[in-house]
Amino acid sequence: MSETPYAPIPCAQHERLEFAALTGQWLEVKIDGQKQRLRPLDVYTREGAEWLRAETDGGEALTLRLDRLVLAEDA
Repeated sequence: MSETPYAPIPCAQHERLEFAALTGQWLEVKIDGQKQRLRPLDVYTREGAEWLRAETDGGEALTLRLDRLVLAEDA
């Protein structure tokens, strides 16, 4: 099964994620329709897509493709 092509996210959302990573802010996001509280650690590009490395408030490390999540304020 092949991955769907990456769909770039809006610049404002990308900037919000980068700012949160720089300042250590926690964000509410939706991943596959489920709300999750994350602290972004890094935003980067790999294999033609943009990715977020983050941790949950429970300490779990996550790597998410940016077009797979929605910031709660944008939902």
